[in-house]
Amino acid sequence: MSSAEATLGFISSPCLTKVELRVACRGISDRDALSKPDPCVVLKMQSHGQWFEVDRTEVIRSSSSPVFSKIFLVDYYFEEVQRLRFELHDISSGNNGLRDADFLGAMECTLGQVSLPSDWVTAEELSGNDDYVELSFSARKLDDKDFFSKSDPFLEIFRVNDDGTESLVHRTETVMNNLSPVWKSFKVSLNTLCSGDHDRELKCTVWDWDSNGKHDFIGEFQTTYKEMMRAEQEGKQWECINPKYQMKKKNYRNSGTVILNHCKIIKMYSFLDYIMGGCQIQFTVAIDFTASNGDPRNSCSLHYIHPYQPNEYLKALVAVGEICQDYDSDKMFPAFGFGALIPPDFKVGNQKPTYTFCVAGIQGVVEAYQNCLPKIQLYGPTNIAPIIQKVASSASEEMHTKEAMEYFILLILTDGVITDMADTREAIVHASHLPMSVIIVGVGNADFTDMQILDGDDGILRSPKGEPVLRDIVQFVPFKDFKHASPAALAKSVLAEVPNQVVDYYNAKGIKPKCISDYESSRTFSP
Repeated sequence: MSSAEATLGFISSPCLTKVELRVACRGISDRDALSKPDPCVVLKMQSHGQWFEVDRTEVIRSSSSPVFSKIFLVDYYFEEVQRLRFELHDISSGNNGLRDADFLGAMECTLGQVSLPSDWVTAEELSGNDDYVELSFSARKLDDKDFFSKSDPFLEIFRVNDDGTESLVHRTETVMNNLSPVWKSFKVSLNTLCSGDHDRELKCTVWDWDSNGKHDFIGEFQTTYKEMMRAEQEGKQWECINPKYQMKKKNYRNSGTVILNHCKIIKMYSFLDYIMGGCQIQFTVAIDFTASNGDPRNSCSLHYIHPYQPNEYLKALVAVGEICQDYDSDKMFPAFGFGALIPPDFKVGNQKPTYTFCVAGIQGVVEAYQNCLPKIQLYGPTNIAPIIQKVASSASEEMHTKEAMEYFILLILTDGVITDMADTREAIVHASHLPMSVIIVGVGNADFTDMQILDGDDGILRSPKGEPVLRDIVQFVPFKDFKHASPAALAKSVLAEVPNQVVDYYNAKGIKPKCISDYESSRTFSP
């Protein structure tokens, strides 16, 4: 097998099937006597002896028995023991991150064990249909359940399974103080919505949200996906019925109506669809040359070049770069150094990347790195915003094209917490609109806690002005977590999110893989 084939199998290795995991909890103990917990479940998987976060549920406020709408999607390999860890956290009010959360407990098992019947987590194999449907609902004249204000409605959609049980498909946001809410549109796979069966019953329930978690039932209705597809064209509305009111009140008609505003099938393309369609991965590396790394001539320095053992910078560079270079046809990589004083005058720069070169292949980057160390003087500060902005300027040119031609990956290797956090947050928020991902590897034994802010896994990253990222594009990993693991483990961790980030960007833009676009164009315009 060639190196390209081996790498391709690593990033998107063929698995037997994909499995959806749904999580619910019962009887969570109240640590705070005055309020119920605000639970969130974090799913981790074990790889090479290390636990890595896969995803996390939404936070449900004031609930001791939550049913989470978030669905975990996991690749299932029959021939492997896939270890899972479900961590339960009580999230601080007004904060969705784990930093200030209370850890309530954890449960470890294998994916094979989860596949067996369980009360709190259910597993379901996905069929081959990867298409999504985009839905948007609104309601009119819902019942008012509040004395001093109007109802705060939200909508839940359940799929009715063959055995009569119900699986939560989606829970909308709550629209406050409004009897005629318009809920945000959302996307859900056809597998999740109806198991690919367009006639499968769907149960839709409307609630009035209460801060104590005891939501008031407004009404419900039943439908199918087939009926939804007709509803938008025919202007169909569903009466929201409260069965108790229907039995007790003679003149009862309904508790409001629910309208389907939008129903659209979205064809989902894979990472390999875009790569095979000609999309190139443009890989850029930036290396920290600040004084905190230590004098490269000293064996204790993070930049020390040992004759037989690569330092952490080289290990991280090679592990990630060797994967990315196989998706770049010219294999010419821009490489930046930052924080150094450069010859001949060794003056403090203007905070821009201070050492720049473009070389052939990862080995070329390695050689350029080793050759420049004796020529520069390590200094500071640790500013990475200018580098993100530099790569973003190239990615912005691609943003205006209607083809998936280039996607940019920036690898930043640094030994400490950055000194331009505000500017970096601003740069990342801007870059989240572009075909670009940022990977940050923390080298050395510094405390990188503050760097977790940049990783959107722990809440939503915002600019200093409060603007949120459009999508999560940053992955931060401390190298010390992989010090005793194989290079493949580090590469797998930092690159695991990239394929989905590529797909999310192009799908959100409505950009199809080039080969598919060309084929459809030829069908459309041929006589």
